[in-house]
Amino acid sequence: MYDRNHLISQLKASSMGREDDVFAHLQGGETVSFGALFSGAERMAAALVSCGVLPGDRVAVQVAKTIQTIELYLGTVMAGGIFLPLNTAYTGPEVGYFVGDASPRVVVCDPDRLGEISAISGGAEVLTLDAVGQGSLRDLADGQDGFDVVARDPGDLAAILYTSGTTGRSKGAMLSHDNLASNSTELRDYWRFTADDVLIHALPIFHTHGLFVATNVALLSGAKVVFLPGFDPDAILKAMPTATALMGVPTFYTRLLADDRLTRARAGNMRLFISGSAPLLVDTHEQWEERTGHRILERYGMTETNMSTSNPYDGERRAGTVGFPLPGVEARVMNEGAEVPTGEIGVLEVRGANVFQGYWQMPEKTAEELKSDGWFITGDMAKIDADGYVTIVGREKDLIITGGFNVYPKEVESLIDDLPGVLESAVIGAPHPDFGEGVVAVVVPEVDGTSAQAVSEALQGQLAKFKQPKRVILLDALPRNTMGKVQKKALRETYAGIFADG
Repeated sequence: MYDRNHLISQLKASSMGREDDVFAHLQGGETVSFGALFSGAERMAAALVSCGVLPGDRVAVQVAKTIQTIELYLGTVMAGGIFLPLNTAYTGPEVGYFVGDASPRVVVCDPDRLGEISAISGGAEVLTLDAVGQGSLRDLADGQDGFDVVARDPGDLAAILYTSGTTGRSKGAMLSHDNLASNSTELRDYWRFTADDVLIHALPIFHTHGLFVATNVALLSGAKVVFLPGFDPDAILKAMPTATALMGVPTFYTRLLADDRLTRARAGNMRLFISGSAPLLVDTHEQWEERTGHRILERYGMTETNMSTSNPYDGERRAGTVGFPLPGVEARVMNEGAEVPTGEIGVLEVRGANVFQGYWQMPEKTAEELKSDGWFITGDMAKIDADGYVTIVGREKDLIITGGFNVYPKEVESLIDDLPGVLESAVIGAPHPDFGEGVVAVVVPEVDGTSAQAVSEALQGQLAKFKQPKRVILLDALPRNTMGKVQKKALRETYAGIFADG
């Protein structure tokens, strides 16, 4: 029906002949078969084409997580379009930027936002899909019957995902059919996913983790999913005894650890817990293993690369590291154009079939970050030890230069996080009249936690003076985005004037 290199062909292959088998268990008790999923996707594709979508056109989507949203993703790719998922928390002006930049043919939004989104749609067709999968798009799709999938080449674009924009204007990372299919295939094999697996899917699907890792890996392996609208401890714990895998972010694991129902017995059927999108504290690793008998597998990826590294399925899963480069992925640590010695810190670069095609309509930015020989400059500071484990120590833009000396926030944060009475911390640089930048530690104490003075005193014997925080701020919680990443840009803005008095 279509080329075997087509992303959809590969996602569908594991369920051929198993069309009546269950793909998704929904929260209300309903089930969706593989056949129903792909039939729904074909109707979505036909609906999009009826709205004028041609190969290469963008379809921007800001809707709740439903099985119909998955059908829309698959249908967009079937139609030869480019899927452009948007965070459901984005405001009208933020959506306006993405729509203006990507010029989509169709925009799909929640019915409650139809007027707002129509006003900024730039002439695109605006359709709706609500939190139960109903709306004008569903009505249009239900009237369709079958679809011949549009042929595409491996290098053709399947999706554009915008970076979070924490360091400036958001950039649209262009991901091809081969970028997505090759990476998901490697993950399926590396993490040993098969048709016998049942994956608890509680991640959002506007992000690479929930859409291209969780969903694609499940489809490629023919696995079932427990499809949850979002993170729900009750639903996850209820599903755990009959499930085999969970993909999550660190917040999932810390919140589940706070629930007494999490026990070894409840996790007894599980074979794999995966964490990513933000660093997992060593303490969380240790508590999880003690409570469940399972060691969390931490991995590393970016919007531009999907997944690049993973701790091993078999072998030592080292807390604080993101494991080894995946098969087919190369990684190196660079400083001023030269690879650094083993164990030293520099900027991580990766190369492989997973690496994106460049930034949408930003050739200069693409040339800065994606080298002609295929190496992508991640902007993450990292080190690779003698055993080959990769450790991320922070973003290059998070590097603090104080009095001419480099301070890597992760080093300071690790020491603070290990102090009694500390839940977690974020270390940032703030303008300083004498040193250029001063080190600021933003600390979240435990309930009966520590004081700012105690943190400062504890670090005096463990860090060189220039690395020691000149200010310690106590907060109830760190600002985070929807994937659990600490928003250091927001902290830097908040405390930009903290040294104004010298």
